[in-house]
Amino acid sequence: MLKAQARPVHLYMEANPNPNSLKFVANFMLAEEGVSFDYPDSASAENSPLAQELFNFAAVQRVFIASNFVTITKSEDVDWSEVQNIFRDHIKKYLESGKAVVKANFEKDPLFDENDSEVVKKIKGILDEYIRPAVEQDGGAIVFHSFNDGIVKVLLQGSCSGCPSSTVTLKAGIQNLLTRMLPEVKEVQAEGI
Repeated sequence: MLKAQARPVHLYMEANPNPNSLKFVANFMLAEEGVSFDYPDSASAENSPLAQELFNFAAVQRVFIASNFVTITKSEDVDWSEVQNIFRDHIKKYLESGKAVVKANFEKDPLFDENDSEVVKKIKGILDEYIRPAVEQDGGAIVFHSFNDGIVKVLLQGSCSGCPSSTVTLKAGIQNLLTRMLPEVKEVQAEGI
């Protein structure tokens, strides 16, 4: 967990392929590199005081926190022009207070497990090195779920969850890369979208 401290906060907003999500980018890290936190509802946000506060806004449907950004997915019936500055100001004020964004400690790297097979280690390495940075740029994350019988299952989080272009990204980008780099991989599927 990154230590919270009061500091000058600069936030800017970035659109992404999901029209219902907006990325709020800070001038410092909010989570450890490669670690992300996806909150599909307020009940799941028990370890994030910031996410809990954001769910108090009726328009907030999902909160995602990774590296130096927070992605908010809003309800479809609300226009961004009505809420984006309210969300930005709330996040900025919260970060200026120095309170913890996420309360989580990891005994070991959550991505890698010494019990993984060599193929799974390679899949996770490719996802981490080639895919994660691009997906994070769009305000989301991809997390390895499982590998069985040539099928890699991943979880799409943040702005990627429910995004109209996520299926294209999954098949045209991620599946093509993994099948080209690892002959053991035949297909990539997303869980829970």
